[in-house]
Amino acid sequence: MDATTRKPTHPGAIIRHDYMEPLNLTVTGLAAHLGISRKHLSQVIHERAGVTSGLALRLARAFNTSPELWLNLQRKCDLWEAERAAPGLETIRPLPQLAGL
Repeated sequence: MDATTRKPTHPGAIIRHDYMEPLNLTVTGLAAHLGISRKHLSQVIHERAGVTSGLALRLARAFNTSPELWLNLQRKCDLWEAERAAPGLETIRPLPQLAGL
């Protein structure tokens, strides 16, 4: 289990703070540029939806980044949340057959 106690930054927050605000982009304008609905982009930047593979490709082209950047940010958030929501996870130990490998 990851020892990180601080929740990772959601990719939507990065889109909002690092791109939209400095570039004076509106949700409507950026959504149109990306070819997605305004509603979907709004859900992502307000951290109610995650970045999908398709959106990662669009963001990478628009912001001159890589799709892996966006997917890795989302993966970190998803794993952090899953580690805290999975009941009984702390009781699972490695299989005895794998000891010493």
